[in-house]
Amino acid sequence: MGEVSTKEKKFNKWITVISVAIPLVVALLFAYKIPNSEPLTFLPPIYATINGMTAVLLVAAVIAIKNGKRAIHEKLMTTCIFLSALFLVMYVVYHMTSETTIYGGDGNLKYLYYFILMTHIVLSISVIPLVLITYSKVYLEDFESHRLWAKYTFPIWLYVAVTGVIVYVMISPYY
Repeated sequence: MGEVSTKEKKFNKWITVISVAIPLVVALLFAYKIPNSEPLTFLPPIYATINGMTAVLLVAAVIAIKNGKRAIHEKLMTTCIFLSALFLVMYVVYHMTSETTIYGGDGNLKYLYYFILMTHIVLSISVIPLVLITYSKVYLEDFESHRLWAKYTFPIWLYVAVTGVIVYVMISPYY
């Protein structure tokens, strides 16, 4: 029991470091533009597709575990983590090579767009530690805690993935 406690403390330290470092590094890189670079305008539809794939695989993973298919669930969740990391890299690289696109719509759609965008951003930051904590519980073989954390992590992660697609669809006419 003491070993698990020590492992969990180490995990928690790393989860804290990663959960703080990722948003800080993203913010710093967001402010940096690669000099004389061509805008990588092909990336937004790719990373929007990755968000859509993540959403579908998250739902598939929940269906798999509810049907007792743990190995499939684990593979799907690991794929979702990989896809989310890939999305983040592409998103940052795009913004390091391109100017920020301003939403050009008006009226209520503009307010809806910014509401979705802001909730997407805030929840994408908060989902980082949630995913890491939930994933660490499996590694620590604390499946009861994993299920409890997953009840919160899953809907937030799914919201972030789905709203990533919605934000892309809404902003794409203004690229």
